[in-house]
Amino acid sequence: MRENELIQDIYEYSNGELATQLGERFRNYRVSLGLSQKEIALNSGVSVMTIVRFEKGQGSSIRLDNLIALFRAIQRLDDITELVPDMPESLYAKKRRK
Repeated sequence: MRENELIQDIYEYSNGELATQLGERFRNYRVSLGLSQKEIALNSGVSVMTIVRFEKGQGSSIRLDNLIALFRAIQRLDDITELVPDMPESLYAKKRRK
């Protein structure tokens, strides 16, 4: 039941609040890897100012290609697929095959 509550809680946040949380999480990964914003900028091709704004929650309009580059720079590119996971197989389709 806790997972259901967590999903409900997420929907109570505004887009800006979610962007702020995402930026904070990104900063935590960057810091835990011992990387500076400048190093991330050099590794990702994203400007330092974009990274600063993103980490402060001011990056609600960050370009998708920049977000992907930032995930790549902190070695979390595999997590990007969780943003839009594969569609599960339809129960109807499973039933028809039997």
